[in-house]
Amino acid sequence: MFLKNFFVFILVLFFSLKSSSQGIIVDTSKVIGWQNSGKTTFLINQTAFSNWTSGGENSIAATLSVDYNLNYYKNGWSWDTKMIGSFGVNKNSDSKFFKKIDDRVEINSVMGKKFIDKFSFSSFFNFKTQFAKGFKYSNNDQGDEVRTERTRVFSPAYIQLGVGIYWKQSNSLWVNFAPVTGRLILASKKFTNDLENDEEYFGIPRGQNSRFELGASISAFYKFELIENVMLEQRVNLYSDYLNKADNIDVDYTLSAFMKINDYLSTTLIIQCLYDDNAIKKIQLREVFGLAFVIDILEIPNII
Repeated sequence: MFLKNFFVFILVLFFSLKSSSQGIIVDTSKVIGWQNSGKTTFLINQTAFSNWTSGGENSIAATLSVDYNLNYYKNGWSWDTKMIGSFGVNKNSDSKFFKKIDDRVEINSVMGKKFIDKFSFSSFFNFKTQFAKGFKYSNNDQGDEVRTERTRVFSPAYIQLGVGIYWKQSNSLWVNFAPVTGRLILASKKFTNDLENDEEYFGIPRGQNSRFELGASISAFYKFELIENVMLEQRVNLYSDYLNKADNIDVDYTLSAFMKINDYLSTTLIIQCLYDDNAIKKIQLREVFGLAFVIDILEIPNII
């Protein structure tokens, strides 16, 4: 019941923010030919203490992100691709390790052929993995911090292919529903060979390097100006596996807020909620807040 309520909450949040927005969506989706856009963001936050009697830890964190969009439209055919790469680390004064705070590679591509206004028959492709190794941290018998490798590039990796219906108002607002979606989960046998017989690694059983699922997928994107100089961006991806626990829905929701200071600086808030019981039977939550240096990708040649 709790997970169903969480799923409903995410949908209500997505559409309530849509209805409450004050910004006007400029429809650029019917521009003939190719369009591209994107930004590079370097986000940093830092904490320092000196003789601070209340206690505290010195820390610094930094994240570099690239977000690139490629859109095409002609004769009722559309092809929209979004590519995201992000990597961030944190270092605390009491730890000898740099620890990841963000690490993802994602490609989402939707192709559609319009059959009525704003609606298209669609096919989509989605790919997700990470750049670097991920670790689980603990203390040994001597009290020293140690780490054990838990993930790496392509372990896991997710590939989805599906067909369905694509509703698109603009490049800033769309929803894709794919009732027939195949999902392949990949991983190195390094992480599955030593599992117990009843254990799984992101849903992959002992000694295997892949898992196939057949289900339904919903993905949606909405970007708008909430008030002057404050942009909100929402992304949600939902997946249900017909072959195993169809009522157990995987959720990936990200809310990003960008509060513009000038052409290159903004205050950025990112909140991400995940639920995937193949990874962990709990809701995962990530929040990042800091000062960001933002460059439009198309302006980089002029800056250099």
